[in-house]
Amino acid sequence: MKKELIFIGPPGSGKGTQTKLLEKDYNLPHIDTGSLLREEVSKSTLEGKEANKYMENGQLVPIELVSRIIKNRLKKSDCIEGFILDGYPRSLEQAEALDKIFEEIDANKDVQRQVFYFEVTQEKLIQRLINRRSCEKCGAIYNIKTMKLADENVCEKCGGRLIKREDDTEEVAIKRFETYNKQTAPLIEFYNRRNWVTTIDADEDIQTIYKNIKGAIKENVNS
Repeated sequence: MKKELIFIGPPGSGKGTQTKLLEKDYNLPHIDTGSLLREEVSKSTLEGKEANKYMENGQLVPIELVSRIIKNRLKKSDCIEGFILDGYPRSLEQAEALDKIFEEIDANKDVQRQVFYFEVTQEKLIQRLINRRSCEKCGAIYNIKTMKLADENVCEKCGGRLIKREDDTEEVAIKRFETYNKQTAPLIEFYNRRNWVTTIDADEDIQTIYKNIKGAIKENVNS
C-alpha cells in the first residue's frame, strides 16, 4: 500500500528531524518544499527559473507554480511507494491544489494517506529556535541546549561547521508562530473532516515522538 504522509506544524516543531528518521525505516523520500524550490533554482529548470524571479524579489512563489513543482517531484520513481510531505500544504488553497495532484498521481491506487499535526507550545518552540544550530555542509540540525555536543561549533555527523540562522531569534519565532496559526492551522480542521489527522505532542523528546508516529502508522495499517 502506498504511504502518503503529510507533516503539518509550525517552524521548529521537529518535522524535519522526524522525516529523516522515517526515511530510513520506511524508505520514503522526504519532500521539503523549501529545499525543492532551491534545488529547482540551482538546476535552472524551467520552473526553477520562473520561481527564482519571485524569490529574488522576496515575493511568494505563486500557488500554481509551487503545485506544478510538487507534482513533478511526486511523479518521480522514488515516490511510487509513497513519500513524506514537509512544508506543503501551508494553506487551504494549497491543500485544494494538492487534492488535484493526488487525483492525477494516485488514480486506481491503494493509498494510505495520513496527516501528522505537530502540536507544540509557543514557549517550547521559541526555545528550540533560538538554540537551534544547523550544519552548513550536510544540513543536520542540533539543539545546543538539549543535546550534549563535544563541540557546539562542529557537526558530529560530517565535521562541518554549525551555524545559527539569522532569523532564529525570539522576535522572529513569535512572528512565525502567529503567521502559522493564521495561515496553516485551519488545515487541521480541513483534514480532520476526512479523519486523516493524528495529533503528535511535539513537546516530547525526539525518540518518544518518533515512537508515537510509528505507532500511529502501524495502527492505521491494521485498522
